[in-house]
Amino acid sequence: MGSDAKSTPFEELLANVLETRFESFDPETLENTKNRIVDVVGCAIGGTNAPGNSALIALVKDWGGKEEATILIHGKKVPAQNAAMVNSILARSFDFEAMSPLIDGINVPSHIAATTVMTAIAMGEANRINGKEFITALLVGDDLASRVLAASDPGFTLGWDSIGTVNALGATAIAGRLMSLSQSEMRNAFGLVLNQLAGSFQSIWDGTTAFKLYQGMSARNGIFSAELAKAGWTGPRDALLSKFGYFHLYTEGCTHPEILTKELGKKYYADSTFKPYPCCRATHPAIDCALAIIRKQQVKAEDIEEVILYLPRKGLDNFMGQPFRIGDFPQADAIFNYRYNVANALLRRSVKPEHFFEEFIRDSQVNALIHRVRLAELPGAQKLKCKIEVKMKDGREFSEATDAPKGDPISNPMSKEEIIGKFWVNVDFSKTVTRRNAEELLDLLEKLEELDNINKVVRLLVV
Repeated sequence: MGSDAKSTPFEELLANVLETRFESFDPETLENTKNRIVDVVGCAIGGTNAPGNSALIALVKDWGGKEEATILIHGKKVPAQNAAMVNSILARSFDFEAMSPLIDGINVPSHIAATTVMTAIAMGEANRINGKEFITALLVGDDLASRVLAASDPGFTLGWDSIGTVNALGATAIAGRLMSLSQSEMRNAFGLVLNQLAGSFQSIWDGTTAFKLYQGMSARNGIFSAELAKAGWTGPRDALLSKFGYFHLYTEGCTHPEILTKELGKKYYADSTFKPYPCCRATHPAIDCALAIIRKQQVKAEDIEEVILYLPRKGLDNFMGQPFRIGDFPQADAIFNYRYNVANALLRRSVKPEHFFEEFIRDSQVNALIHRVRLAELPGAQKLKCKIEVKMKDGREFSEATDAPKGDPISNPMSKEEIIGKFWVNVDFSKTVTRRNAEELLDLLEKLEELDNINKVVRLLVV
């Protein structure tokens, strides 16, 4: 990289976005990238008919516009920014997709991949790129978003959801790279997207369709900002560290500035937690414990007297700990609630996408069991993620605890076979993409660096 590109951390990040080459990636990084693409694409297939999506798709189709990129599954070509928006929302619809980069041994909470993968697919289709450039653009966007997110302490006190903030930065990097922006144009693109960051956690607290909106808005705004910069618009010179840049406006400060450039160009961070269940990751330790009890014991839901879910204090105080209620958008009420997910696992002996449709959520049996689930604080300074006690009407008691829920990239990762199995769960649930197309798709993605045109992937994702 040129010496002038290293004058500030932001300039170094810009240079890395533009100058990275496919040869920079080690085999482990490439393997995680392929797994992440398979996972996100599978979740988009599974999310095709999730509540709210048909209305969004109809609206975007009605807008029309330049035919650049495809709304996946449905097959309509629309402007790339609108295709990326819709496809990102499809992928987020069951909160099922890969999340959380692992940086210095710490899982940083995020949902970056659904935005970045779908931005890369839409822009890749519009520009007819090959597999190597697709992977490279995706990874520089993932890496930039991951570094920016980890450079400030995780916390939700300000109410911003990073999906609507750092994801847009990652999308801007991908779009700018695939549009061959100059470094000054890329700088302007980030300055322009700074003016479009948003996303309130209240959307989740209130159980609304909006929880997945900014997943797509980040993709759309990133592409729009790159296009606007290419057209000559300018923006603030340092979108991250200036007086009113990202860190000042959306965080409590850049408390770990070294992460922005540590091993930059050598280490590429991205989401690395793969989720086994289609609901909020915070509920997964409780689901693991509930399913462990089901596997080991002869437990029938109607014979349960009480379930006590022990959680760390921060788990009790967040949106998952709210009393379960069914509002205007039942899917979000269920996806983001401890009580529903524990009761669902105990009653149905599994956790599947269909369990988050309204007929399952309103089922009288699951709601009767929900009323018997009580939350309590884990005693002492335990490192457990959660503990469950199930008390039966006949006096028997069962308990399970975990400190490493399934999917933890360090202690309990999902295997390649399990990630592929999850892909097939989404395909079979959706009943849209044929098994033949899905099999061919997996083959292409496994050898993605050999692909001459990403449009070959897109064609397999149209019904």
